[in-house]
This record gives sequence, structure tokens and C-alpha cells, in this order.
Amino acid sequence: MPGPGNGDMRMKNILCYGDSNTFGYTPAGGRYDLAARWTGRLAAMLGPEYHIIEEGMCGRNTVWDDAIEPMRNGLRFLPVALQSHQPLDMVIVSLGTNDCKVHLNAPAGVIALGLTRIVECIKRYPYDIGSAPEVLIVSPIFIGDGHVERLHVSYDHSSAQKTRQLAPLFEQVAGAHGCLFLDAAKVAGPSAADQLHMEPEGHAALANALYPLVCGCFSD
Repeated sequence: MPGPGNGDMRMKNILCYGDSNTFGYTPAGGRYDLAARWTGRLAAMLGPEYHIIEEGMCGRNTVWDDAIEPMRNGLRFLPVALQSHQPLDMVIVSLGTNDCKVHLNAPAGVIALGLTRIVECIKRYPYDIGSAPEVLIVSPIFIGDGHVERLHVSYDHSSAQKTRQLAPLFEQVAGAHGCLFLDAAKVAGPSAADQLHMEPEGHAALANALYPLVCGCFSD
């Protein structure tokens, strides 16, 4: 078990570091309540021995400074989150969708390199309390391919296709760095209304898929 407290009874701290689908953004433009978000559902399933820390930000990507949506560079903010929420036993990283925006012009392989930088930051950060947490990489759901550009100017058909290339690349990153991995597209998809964000059923399915991975990581 990572971090301090091996053998003690303290709660397991799990940081969920992601984008709008971690934030719980709704296809209608609001935010799902805690009970509907996958983070809240996972917390309820895991129970009081676990502390789920939500760190979802709409528009967050892996490593890019986006002039259209500033302050969304995930690598820049990550050290702040790691410092302020330690000790951490696990970080669930759920990024990649926003890296597929047309104006960032990043091939899928380069997006995977951005994810690698995120993982390396988590594993190499000089924690004051405890040691490096486990990392669980979640590759994103697919962007809908039904003229997504009509709804979101930052995406087009190539963005949708790019999301379909990420899972095997992200799984390779996970394998190379000793991380757990889940392909979210195998259990959930985007709403037909906006082709980007999950509906409550998708949040529930994602939480259900994550639950055994998290529990298995901390079982003795």
C-alpha cells in the first residue's frame, strides 16, 4: 500500500484529476449533483474508509497552454494539487478529450506523451508526507461523431476519430509506468445532446468499473 500509514487505519486518499467529465458537467450546461457524478458514486460505493478528492476542471488538457481557454494546462496545476492534498494513496487521471481540440493540433501519439508527463510528475513529485501514490489512468470516452463541430467549435470529425486512438496508447503508458488502466469508452459514452459529456448512466457505469480496480489495489 503506498504512502504513510501502512498497517494503520487512516482513510485512503484518492485524488481524481480530470476534465469536465470529472467535474460533472451536464450536456445542458450545468453540473450534476454529487450523487450523480462518478466521483460521488465511487465515494458512496467505497465507503468511509476512502476519501475521494474531486479535482475536475472543464477544458483541462494534459500539457498544453491553450490561448482559447487559458489556465487549462493540467501539468502546470498538478503539483499544486499534489501538494495540497497529500498524503495521497492514489491519483486517478482522466484526461485526453481536450487534447483533441482542433487548434491544439496534437496527434494521438503526442497526446500520449503529454499523459506520460502527467504520470511522471505524480511519481516523481517530492512529497512532504508519504510517498508517491498509485496511479490509475482512465482513457476518455469517445467524442460523438455526429457533426460535433456544430455544437462545439473546438472539435471536428478529426477530434472524434482521435479519441478512438487514445486507449491503446494510454494503456501502453500505464504499462510502462506501472499504472492501473481503464478504458472508459468500453463502459460509457457521450450524450447524444452534446456528444462530449456523459449522462448519469455513464457516470454510474464508470464508477462501477472503477470500483473493483480501486478496491483491488488496496486489498491485502
